[in-house]
Amino acid sequence: MTEAGEAPRDLGELATRVFGCRLCPRLVEHRERKARERRRAFRQEEYWGLPLMGFGDPAARLLLVGLAPAAHGGNRTGRMFTGDASGDFLFAALHRAGFASQPVSRGRDDGLTLHDAYVTAVVRCAPPGNRPLPEEIAACRRYLAWEVALLPRVRAVVALGRIAWDGFSAYRRSVGLGRPRVPFAHGREERLEPDGLHLLASYHPSRQNTNTGRLTPEMLDAVLARARALLDADPP
Repeated sequence: MTEAGEAPRDLGELATRVFGCRLCPRLVEHRERKARERRRAFRQEEYWGLPLMGFGDPAARLLLVGLAPAAHGGNRTGRMFTGDASGDFLFAALHRAGFASQPVSRGRDDGLTLHDAYVTAVVRCAPPGNRPLPEEIAACRRYLAWEVALLPRVRAVVALGRIAWDGFSAYRRSVGLGRPRVPFAHGREERLEPDGLHLLASYHPSRQNTNTGRLTPEMLDAVLARARALLDADPP
């Protein structure tokens, strides 16, 4: 691991640092191997194979925080929640809620734009088995901290899954801010001090959750509707 260094001046500078990150040997090996091996359905495609930045509206008031890129989703396409079933589920909900210009996210050049929303993750590389190690989450924390600092209008955060909830809480602790007082549960909501940020919880839109009905479109719609209501009620 290396020292965090000085904070980047803008999202472009942060992206440069993220794309060049090789802090976690296990994650570097996994993401690069998956980019070489490729899934049969995508064998003609050139995989991204690098860490990922978040993406969306730099003036966003809503921040969505996921776990990590998928090996054949974001690790292939180069954009968070893009090119896999989790992204299909998430962006359809964001479109219904008025935060996304279209309900699908297939690739970096598919025309998708986000309105008043920004999507990121607590880990920037695809982890084996979708299970990052605690030290890998900790190594990525600097990027989440810098990214949030460069999104000054954020007033509500939706944590997609327990690891995102815990990871965002750990980031808050690392910069001396308040953290949730209760453990993760779908639909949970906390108002954090001292900045009054709203933190909401949703199950992650993984196939394991959506195919089993643990997370339904109506459940995610309700979380996003609540986030929208909080933003509308929050003073500028």
